[in-house]
Amino acid sequence: MKLKNKNILRLFISYLIILGLAYLLSLKFLRFDLTSEKRYTLSKYTENILRNLSDKIYIKVYLAGKGLPVTLKKYQRDIKEELDEFKVYAGNNLDYEFIDPSESKDREVRFGLYKTLSEKGLLPVETSEVSDDGKTSTKMVFPGALISYKGKEIAVNLLKNTAGTAPESEENVNNSLQSLEYELTNAIQKLSRDKKPEIAFIEGHGELNEYQLMDISSVLSEYYTVKTGKIGGKPGILDNFKAVIIAKPMQKFSEKDKFVIDQYIMKGGNVMFLIDGTDTNIDSLFISSYTMALPLDLNLDDMLFQYGIRVNKDLLLDKFSSPIGITVQGPDGKPYIKNYPWYYFPVIVSDNKHVISKYLNYIKTEFVSTLDTVGADKNLKKTVLLGSSEYTKNDPIPARISLEQVNHMPSDNLMRGGRKNLAVLTEGRFTSVFKNRPIEKYFPNLRYSDVITESKPAKIIAVSDGDIIRNEVSPDGKPYPLGFDRFTRHLFKGNKEFILNAVNYLCDDGGLMTIRSRELKMRLLNHEKVKNNRFFIQSVNVVLPVLSVIIFGLAVYFVRKKRYTRGFKN
Repeated sequence: MKLKNKNILRLFISYLIILGLAYLLSLKFLRFDLTSEKRYTLSKYTENILRNLSDKIYIKVYLAGKGLPVTLKKYQRDIKEELDEFKVYAGNNLDYEFIDPSESKDREVRFGLYKTLSEKGLLPVETSEVSDDGKTSTKMVFPGALISYKGKEIAVNLLKNTAGTAPESEENVNNSLQSLEYELTNAIQKLSRDKKPEIAFIEGHGELNEYQLMDISSVLSEYYTVKTGKIGGKPGILDNFKAVIIAKPMQKFSEKDKFVIDQYIMKGGNVMFLIDGTDTNIDSLFISSYTMALPLDLNLDDMLFQYGIRVNKDLLLDKFSSPIGITVQGPDGKPYIKNYPWYYFPVIVSDNKHVISKYLNYIKTEFVSTLDTVGADKNLKKTVLLGSSEYTKNDPIPARISLEQVNHMPSDNLMRGGRKNLAVLTEGRFTSVFKNRPIEKYFPNLRYSDVITESKPAKIIAVSDGDIIRNEVSPDGKPYPLGFDRFTRHLFKGNKEFILNAVNYLCDDGGLMTIRSRELKMRLLNHEKVKNNRFFIQSVNVVLPVLSVIIFGLAVYFVRKKRYTRGFKN
């Protein structure tokens, strides 16, 4: 009886200890991530956004149902785990559900939902999977989410479209997983932010007009208040902007305007230069069958050189390029448009690992020049963001470009110029181009002592093609999406992705873009070994757990038998 009471007391004390520990642990929030790259740990930036939500946020993920490829099933679990992690910090202010858009057996209902999701911005993907017996099954999926907050809704496509890979491929899904936290946090931030930072497009030097910038302006307006205007030689007019964009200017900058931009950078301002090295008119090419590529003098060379950048006065030909469409007469006598190889329209495939340019789709350019970094200023860090292919050739200018060249593109032997730089990021502390220069003749009311000659930390992105940000405009004045190719009718999504990433990087204070820069180690299976050793792997996974339980049970049985037998003898 004593022994029984003692056991009850021990059990009671154990329960009290467990309850006490549980209470103490409940007072302190503890989570342990044992992965080497902290895969299941959210960034502090994300945590702060989730903790400061003032209302309920609801997320509908349209990736569910039967028939999903194995890779997307795994990605579905990864998304759920990520949302569970989000919920830990958002608490009751976040709820989510997974929805199968193909669940309804009614065809009209099903296709009606497809249409609704597409109109809201979710991109459909037709996936295919080959079973072990060789049968192929296809399924339409919408691997994205609709996120709602305070009456506002935003669509987020959670599956990347990595150039050269199938949507459901393991590589593409893994790339999507790496940017999952970024995509979700980015969307929640856009919905929950009360005031947007301001950015500006400069006017007054023949820059692209509002119709040619309409698509990118619309996208940027989701993040920023987008304004346009002339500098007018007014010092300080740019000071309140988070970033300034100079998009394909065609006329010279005055020294006054250069001074305003320079001093904006000296105060820590960020600028994106999208400028051409040549003046090449594509409209003239179709009107008179030829055009002249002439040096373009914008009076910015000394300024960019001071910042460690040089846009060359040349024209790049790249074998990896987009075609040009020319009207020809068909066999039936009727005219039609035929596409010809055209090396003057390079297509960029980014293999860069910088946060701005990694995982980008194809990017289309037109009459692009090359770009170099110059100087050895230790205060500046220079990073190449975009480059051509290896199969290039530089044409000196002035040069005559004719449509007749479509039948005489340079041979492969001539296209061995190697990779050329097309976009560069320079960041750090810059030296003013107006250092040791008199400014009284431009600004009589300013003294040299008013000039800031060394900058605060700032960022500059230079791209040697202004057309990379320009959307085509239809004859009736309607803008096409940025990256739309009127000859092939193909949409180059990388143009918009690159510009958006670049502006986000310029405006970011070290928060959102640091999430995008995270690298997760993907420990992938060797599919060939799995296939060859399938029976062995299945046997081990089925037999070993059962065998372990049997061995453990026998061990416990013999230990207990030996203990009780010894006690009986005593």
